[in-house]
Amino acid sequence: MPELLAAWPFVLLGGAAGLLIGCVGIGGVIIVPALVYLLDVPIHSALAAAMFAFVPSGIVGTAVFARNGSIRWDMTARLWAGAMPAAFAGALVATAVAPAVIEAAVGVLAAASGAHALLGGGASATRPRAAPSARMLLGAGAFTGLTSSLTGTGGPLVLVPILVWLELPVLLAIGLAQTIQLPIAALATAGYVVGGTLDVAIGVSIGAGIVAGTWVGARVAHALPRTVLRRIVAALLVVVGASILTGLASGSARASAERQAHARDAAARAGAVLERDRAAVVLDDLAAQHEADAGAARLRREKRDP
Repeated sequence: MPELLAAWPFVLLGGAAGLLIGCVGIGGVIIVPALVYLLDVPIHSALAAAMFAFVPSGIVGTAVFARNGSIRWDMTARLWAGAMPAAFAGALVATAVAPAVIEAAVGVLAAASGAHALLGGGASATRPRAAPSARMLLGAGAFTGLTSSLTGTGGPLVLVPILVWLELPVLLAIGLAQTIQLPIAALATAGYVVGGTLDVAIGVSIGAGIVAGTWVGARVAHALPRTVLRRIVAALLVVVGASILTGLASGSARASAERQAHARDAAARAGAVLERDRAAVVLDDLAAQHEADAGAARLRREKRDP
C-alpha cells in the first residue's frame, strides 16, 4: 500500500502532461522539471523516465488522431526519416553543445510561431496552404530529432511550432507531433536502458498517467472548434517560449552574480594573503633590525670593556 501511494504523484504528473500532449501537442516539457524540483528525482533518471513515458503517449495519441483522420502518413514518413538519424547524432554530440544554446533556439521558435499565429499569420484551421515539400519535412524532422535529443523533450515541443509556422492545419500539426514522439522516445529509452539510468517504476507510473491523459486530451482536441484550438496552441506556444527564455535569462543572471561573488571572495582572499605577507615582511625587517642593533651594542660593550 505505501508503494502504491508513493506512485500517485508520478501518475498525476503523467496525467497532466498527457492531457496537454493529447490536446495541443505540448506538455511533456513539464515532466523533467517537475520530477527534479518537486519530486527530488535525479536529472538523468528524470530524463530516462520521461522518454520512457513518451513511448506509450505517442502510441495512444497517434492511434486517436489516426482514427479521426488527422495524420498524413506520407508526411510522417519524411519526418521520421529526418528525426531518427538526427536523434542518434544528438545523443553523440550532446556533451559538445551548450544546452542553453539549444533551449534558446527552442524558446525563440515557440514564441515567434505562437505570436505569428495569434497576430493573424498562418493558414486557417481548415484550409492549409500548399503542403511543405519533402525537403522541408526532412529538415523539420532532423531539427526536431536533434533538438529533442539534446534537451530531453519528446519532440512535440519542437515540431508543433515548426508546423504552425509552416501553416499546417492545427489538428494535422498536433497529429504529426504525436507520431514524432515514437522514434525519438524509443531510441532515447534504449540508450538510457543501456546506460542503466532508467527507473522502471517511475517510468511506468508516469506512463500510466500519460496514457490516460493523452487519450482524453486527443478527444478534447477533436471536439473543440478548429479556430479555438489554433488560438489555444498559439497562446501556449508564446507562454512556453517566453518561459524558456525568461528561465535562461534568470539563470544567466544568477550565474553572473555567482561568478561576481566568487571573484570578490577570491579578491578578498588574495588581499588578505597579500596583507599577511606584507606584515610578515615588516616583522622580519623589524627582527633583523633588532638583531643588528643588538650586535652593534655588543661590539660597543666589547670595545669599552676589553
